[in-house]
Amino acid sequence: MNAILYNGSDDKRFVPEESQMRIEAFTIDGLPLVGEGDDLAGMILDRVDFENYDILAIASTVVSKVEGRVREISEITPSDEAQRIAQKLDEDPRFVEAVLDECEEVLIEAPFMLVRRRGGHVCVSAGIDRSNIEEGKLLMLPKNPSQTAAAIRSRIFEETGKKVTVLITDTNGRAFRVGQTGIAIGASGMRPLLNWVGRFDLFGNVLTVTNEAIIDEIAGFANLLMGEGDGGTPAVVIRGLRVFEDVDVFSDIIRDENEDVIIAALRQMKSRDT
Repeated sequence: MNAILYNGSDDKRFVPEESQMRIEAFTIDGLPLVGEGDDLAGMILDRVDFENYDILAIASTVVSKVEGRVREISEITPSDEAQRIAQKLDEDPRFVEAVLDECEEVLIEAPFMLVRRRGGHVCVSAGIDRSNIEEGKLLMLPKNPSQTAAAIRSRIFEETGKKVTVLITDTNGRAFRVGQTGIAIGASGMRPLLNWVGRFDLFGNVLTVTNEAIIDEIAGFANLLMGEGDGGTPAVVIRGLRVFEDVDVFSDIIRDENEDVIIAALRQMKSRDT
């Protein structure tokens, strides 16, 4: 049986009606290469018959292209700061300048640039992509991916009457582990966290700290279907996992920087090195 989301005050979510759960996931095939100003939502609607509580996951790369988040590297003039960091990295200072333009804070300068973007998202090189765009161009992350997700969710409801969750995803590395995984960088129509605090484990113990990042678990699953490289598909539908809520609260998943011990340690280390 499908996993069910309960909206009651007792905050019971993902409680199955029966012991077996079944989820269906599929790629949205046949999407053309997109450009600035294209109707991405319309292209998706032409290819999917949505059902209530579907989850639509869209790769940030196609959103960025539609929103014109492309820069010509030849048109970027590097600052002194970019020149300094580029020398450390043996990197094109114009690329470093593009990273600086996108971020609020540089946490690590070398051997790679780890930065905090406006809105709190921490990632390498501000998430700028050089692999899914023509030579000589840089692809920035969407400026406000949650706003984009909300607009697409609204469009789907207007045209179909279906309540659909929309995620914008990207690939991200993780501290302490090798490799990248899919994460959500924007969302509309679900809560990003599942708080298990106060519920019981199999042995009757009260859970006190478990707060599950379900939004990233779903994004990682979607990324598995999207694939990478020239055979990838940029949009996936996940059906049967009812996480829908009529909310836009993606920022709940960004840890308050004043409570983030890793950011504090990186700042302290950077301060010591300067």
